[in-house]
Amino acid sequence: MFDFPEILVIGRDISKWLDQVVDWVVVSWDPFFSAINIGVLRLLVPFQDFLQWLPWWFVIIIVGILAWRVVSVKFAVVAASLLLVMSFLGLLDLAMITLAIVLTAALLCVVIGLPVGIAAAKNNRFDSILRPVLDSMQTMPSFVYLIPALMLFGLGKVPAIMATVMYAVAPGIRLTNLGIRLVDKELIEAAHAFGTAPRQMLFKVELPLALPTIMAGINQVIMASLAMVVIASMVGAAGLGIEVLHGIAR
Repeated sequence: MFDFPEILVIGRDISKWLDQVVDWVVVSWDPFFSAINIGVLRLLVPFQDFLQWLPWWFVIIIVGILAWRVVSVKFAVVAASLLLVMSFLGLLDLAMITLAIVLTAALLCVVIGLPVGIAAAKNNRFDSILRPVLDSMQTMPSFVYLIPALMLFGLGKVPAIMATVMYAVAPGIRLTNLGIRLVDKELIEAAHAFGTAPRQMLFKVELPLALPTIMAGINQVIMASLAMVVIASMVGAAGLGIEVLHGIAR
């Protein structure tokens, strides 16, 4: 009497129906997913080729200069030293592959997240529909995102990028939405009083004022991408993640 009645369990029937749906999607939408595959590779390969073409010493110098200008001299010394250690260990090429994957995934997250966040800020109904979707995306275990990516795109770097995009795009959407909603209403009214058109309002008033919050969202996107890329090595993505996977296997 404490167990759920077996006769009411419909999990197997739902599984069979889902299997049929998945088979139909994989077969019928193959040209669409193949086009995405080709497009992502055309974006990734130039990044990867360029980063791997750079001399090791040039990479260390550039990272040191950027760290010095953005943070401090101490941070620049630490960053350059760690890259030097990675070079001694023979991991710099793998680091460049990982960086290329992260840059590609982050760029796709920005391309997707920025317009979706703007649309959510402009439409309360769309925002109310989108919010539980983003909540679900951010509460799902990261490994779950590997399943649809692997199913639709096979093994390799493309499913790793797509899984990373699905995992990392949510904070970019949220903070873009939040940044635009936090723009001072008095400034909006003043812009309206001067006859500002909707497009001018967005690009000349709202986005510039929301930029710090949007940049915080992009920062979160990059951090989430770095976390997911290591896990994505399980579906065939090269880079530093594969060394972590080998370490676990040993």
